[in-house]
This record gives sequence, structure tokens and C-alpha cells, in this order.
Amino acid sequence: MPEARQILVTSALPYANGSIHLGHMLEYIQTDIWVRFQKQRGNQCVYVCADDAHGSAIMLRAEKEGITPEQLIAGVQAEHSADFADFLVDFDNFHSTHAEENRALATAIYLKLRDAGHIATRSVTQYFDPDKGMFLADRFIKGTCPKCGAEDQYGDNCEKCGATYEPTELKEPRSAISGATPVLKDSKHFFFKLPDFEAMLKQWTRSGTLQDAVANKIAEWLDGGLQEWDISRDAPYFGFEIPDEPGKYFYVWLDAPIGYMASFKNLCARRPELDFDAFWNKDSSAELYHFIGKDIVNFHTLFWPAMLEGAGYRKPTQVCVHGYLTVNGQKMSKSRGTFIKARTYLDHLNPEYLRYYYASKLSRGVDDLDLNLEDFVQKVNSDLVGKVVNIASRCAGFVHKLNGGLLPSREFTEQQLLKVSESHGWSSERILGTESFKRTINIEVGRAYESRDFGRAMREIMRWADVANNFIAVTEPWKLAKEGKKEEALAVCAEGINWFRLLVILLKPVLPKLAAAAEEFLNVAPLTWDDHAELLANHQLNPFTPLMTRIEPAKIDAMIEASKEDLAAQSTEAAAPQGNGELVKEPLAAEIDFDAFAAVDLRIALIEKAEFVEGADKLLRLTLDIGDAKRNVFSGIKSAYPDPSQLEGRLTLYVANLAPRKMKFGMSEGMVLAAGPGGEEIFLLSPDAGAKPGQRVH
Repeated sequence: MPEARQILVTSALPYANGSIHLGHMLEYIQTDIWVRFQKQRGNQCVYVCADDAHGSAIMLRAEKEGITPEQLIAGVQAEHSADFADFLVDFDNFHSTHAEENRALATAIYLKLRDAGHIATRSVTQYFDPDKGMFLADRFIKGTCPKCGAEDQYGDNCEKCGATYEPTELKEPRSAISGATPVLKDSKHFFFKLPDFEAMLKQWTRSGTLQDAVANKIAEWLDGGLQEWDISRDAPYFGFEIPDEPGKYFYVWLDAPIGYMASFKNLCARRPELDFDAFWNKDSSAELYHFIGKDIVNFHTLFWPAMLEGAGYRKPTQVCVHGYLTVNGQKMSKSRGTFIKARTYLDHLNPEYLRYYYASKLSRGVDDLDLNLEDFVQKVNSDLVGKVVNIASRCAGFVHKLNGGLLPSREFTEQQLLKVSESHGWSSERILGTESFKRTINIEVGRAYESRDFGRAMREIMRWADVANNFIAVTEPWKLAKEGKKEEALAVCAEGINWFRLLVILLKPVLPKLAAAAEEFLNVAPLTWDDHAELLANHQLNPFTPLMTRIEPAKIDAMIEASKEDLAAQSTEAAAPQGNGELVKEPLAAEIDFDAFAAVDLRIALIEKAEFVEGADKLLRLTLDIGDAKRNVFSGIKSAYPDPSQLEGRLTLYVANLAPRKMKFGMSEGMVLAAGPGGEEIFLLSPDAGAKPGQRVH
């Protein structure tokens, strides 16, 4: 038997400024399944996480609510912990980055980096809010676009015309926090010298620690040349103060990943069998796995390993990256009711439904996963209720009725099954499928779980569930019992019960609650992976009770409606009354005549390439094929399409005769059309099927 592995596993830290939603849950469910599988195999696997509790956003929200940041993050942590627990995500420790362990580790790591010459300082000029007494990030500055004159635009990009600019170029700038006119002010900032680690990162990112697609993406940053990383923020700021630098604080992204170490250190203080150094020492033989989404890849595959290397700690064994969640083929939408909070889901549906559906769709790649609600209902009802649970429900009653719930010996069962096989003209191997099934557990399903190819594991499990159900359907134990062949009927049902038990062993990492109920019915101790080696014989079963019920479509409808109600409540709370209490609505733009509208040359464009714009918070660079020419367009839709590759190959509408505009990042030759309220809810307009690049839109 191989020696047990030592494995430390983390998920990305949820930000302590909002609720958990189903997009977040994809990652925590994926991680929890893998951790449960490792524990079921007998490995020492420890799963830690924490709330990401620092930053200006948390400080400002707490001030708005009239509470301290500590009170805010404590309340959010309680909410997050309850959501995770009810989704059966079993952390060994769920901590907070605002903890003494994290302060001590962040300080120590910074000092090691500083003393080794990996920290630089220089003056940075930024806008400063004189009323709030704080420097303003670009997102906290608004004003009039210097290009098109649109009002109420952010400090780095105009959402109306797509122009990008420096915050200092805004006309009539104002603080989005206080409304005051900001002033320019210099401040000393601290920078981590990321380029010092370029050679190490080029080797490490190609060492098998990353999926190929992720390594290829990181190579683009490495080939383009790494820049020093600003790791400081000025007071007031909710975070940890930089040693020997009063009024200077660590940027939230410096201490956030250190929170993995801090959470584990906090756990070690309560679990004496765990040794912090044994897991984090540079020469550690333990394994370290980070599960993250593809939106934070650069932090975990560039900054984080470089910090660890510079401070003398070990680097991750693997960084496991997953894609985004869509619902019904589109981004989660609050207006459509598909932006679903974890708690809203739990108010209506069994968490194991979603755990299984996610598992059935997850591969080891970084592809996006679609939660198609119609398919969700069908798959759960068909696979879990119609196949797996159905085996136990069909067989349990006969075992109790024919033999008082006692499973016979295997010798008896096999002899009787041979009689059944002879009556059907079958070979014994066709009936006695459990031996083949047991071999499959270790080889196929175990390998798929280990590689995080959960979808392949679920397909293999359901293949065997189909075989078991077909076996029961063809042998017809109810008919055998009616014909007086009680021994044969009992043998068929005993085989079915053993098949069910083996399926439960396979599904336990995904469905721990169902497994616990099955263990109670089977009258067995908690099942481990190695329990597949033995089958139940001369064993007493407990009475059978329903293990899982079907999803009612009405509950899906109720969940969607409840999500819309969440949006309505948030909108009411967020709307600011003016004077007489009426809500201020954005006025319509000035009218134009028909001739002006007819002069707009709208064309169908094929998006050949979509990519991030380095240094721009909101822009994507689109390369368009408009039939007889190619065009380069900058579009402020990054927040809606954080994975730009999903746009490639799509058709969209393009304003062809808009004058080219010279921007900070290059020339933008026209404009693509999109609709929506802004932020994540922006949707590129697309033509109906059959349209071709270059066609004029009338």
C-alpha cells in the first residue's frame, strides 16, 4: 500500500465585502470534491481558506454603514461560513486575512524581500481628496471625458466613447467618495521587484505546475517583460502597516495570498500533528495546491511564487485554474434572475444537486462551465434519482420482505445468480459484474478524480449505474419472487445492493450527505475508498427511506424570482433620493434628425481576435474582419467579458464611418455596439444567423 501523501489545499479567498453567489461556489465545490477524494483515499489532506478582509472598499463600506471595518468583516465572515457549511464545503480552517498570524507573516516576508534588495521606492503623483484626506484610486475619480465631453466618467476610461486617458486629463474631476475636487499630490510608494525573478518564473511556469493554456497565457506577460509591482497604499487604508513606514500600508493583494499560510498556521496551533515548516519549508516534500479562477492567474503564477522564492519558502505544486460560470449560456444576470446568491439557492434546493451538476461538467481545463437550468433538472433527476438511488429503492424492499433485511452470503448469492444466468442463456461473467466494477474504481474513476477530470468520473460512474439498472430490469426480481423463486430474487437484489454500495463509494466526494444516509441504510461505518475490495455478505440492512427526491421545476422558477427580488431590494437601497424624495433618472440624450442617423454606416463585423490591453482597467482590443478590410477597435467592455477569447469568432455590429481616434494604447478605428446598464451587465449586439462580415445594416 503506498505511503499516505501530505497535501495542503486552498481556494481563492472570497472578498469580505459581499455575498457568495453560484459563480463563487463553482470553485469551492470543485476544491472540496478533490479534498474529500484525497481524504477518502487515506491521504493527509488539509483544506484551508480565509476571508480577504482588507482594502479601501471595505473601509468605505463600513464607514457608510456606521460600523467599524472589524465589525463589517466579522458579519460577512459569519455569512460566508454559513453558506459554505450548508453547501457541504468542509474546510479544515476558514480564517481571515485580518489576523495576527497574517500580520506577522506578511511583515516577515516583506522584511526578507527588503533585506534581499527586492523592494524599491519612488515618488508617485496621484489625485488626493482633500475632504476625505485620502489618495484616490482611478475608480474613485469621476469627471467629464476630455475626448467626447460625456459627464460622470471614471478616471481612466470613458464608457460612452471608449477613450482612455490619465486621471489628470479628466475635465472637472471630482472624488466619487466625497464629491470634492481632488488635488495632485506626491507620495512615496513601495514596489516589489518582480523582474528579479523572471528567469525562475520562466522555468517554474513550464514545469508542469500549470495547465498548458495557463502557462501559454503567462508566457505572454513574461515575454513582454515584467514590471515592478506597487505593493503600498497610503493612509487611511484598512490593512497592515508597512514596518518602519508610518502611514504606509500593504496593498491588499500582497497580504491576501499570505492568508493561505496564515490560515494554516492558525490551524497548526490547534492541531499538534500539523507542522507549519514541514509544509512551507523550501525543501518540503508535502504538496501544495491552489484552486483559483482564471481572473486572478497573474497574482498566483507571477507575484505569489516570486514572493515565496524571495522570502525562502516553497512554491506551489500546482495552481489549478478553472473557467467562469455562465447560466443558460449567458453571463449571470441580476435582471434575468440568474445572478443567484448561495443563500437564495439554499432556500429552494438541495445543495447536492448543484454539487453533482458542477462535478458532471468540470474538466481539468479552464473552459467556462454553463449552468443550464433545464439540463440541471433533467440530469439530477435522471442520474441521481432515476439511476443511483433507484437501485437501492428497487432492491431494499425485496431483501426485507424475503429475508428480513439480511443479505445472504456471497457463496449463496453467486450460486443463485448462476441459476438466473442459465435461465437467460448468459455467461456468469455477464451477471457477476461487481468484480469488473471493483477494478474500474481504482483505475478509471480514481484516476479521473486525481486529475480533477470530474466530468469523466461522473460519466464512468453513471455508465455502471446504467449496467446495474439494466441487470435488475432484465432479471426481474419481482417476477422471480412471484414465481416462487425467492432465492434467485434475493440474490439479484443482494447483488444490486452491493452495486449500489460501490456507487456510493465512488460518489461520496461529491455527495457526502447522500453517502451518510446510504451508510445508515446499509448499516456500515463511514465508507472509505478501499472498502470497494470487500462486498457485503451475511449483513443486516436497516429499513430503507427515500435518499433523494426529484427537483421540481417550480422550485427553479421560485429561485429565479427570489433572485429578482434580491435585485429590486438592492436597487431600492442603492437609489439616492433628491430633494422631494423622487429618484433622479438619467435624461435622454439630445434628439438628432433622420439624416444624421442615416449617415451612420453600420456593418457586420467578425471578431477575429480579442485581447486584454496592458495597463487598461476596462478596455479590450478587438481585431475585426469587416469583409474587405481589417479594423482595430478599443472597447470598454472588459468587465463584461473577463475572458476575451469567448468573443473570438462572434459576429457583432460595427460603426464603420466613425472617425479614428488616437488613444493612449493606439488608434481605435470605429466602434462596436453594446447594450446594458454597465459594469458586468454589458452585452455586445449580435446579428441573426446568416449574417456575413461586411454586410451593411439598414
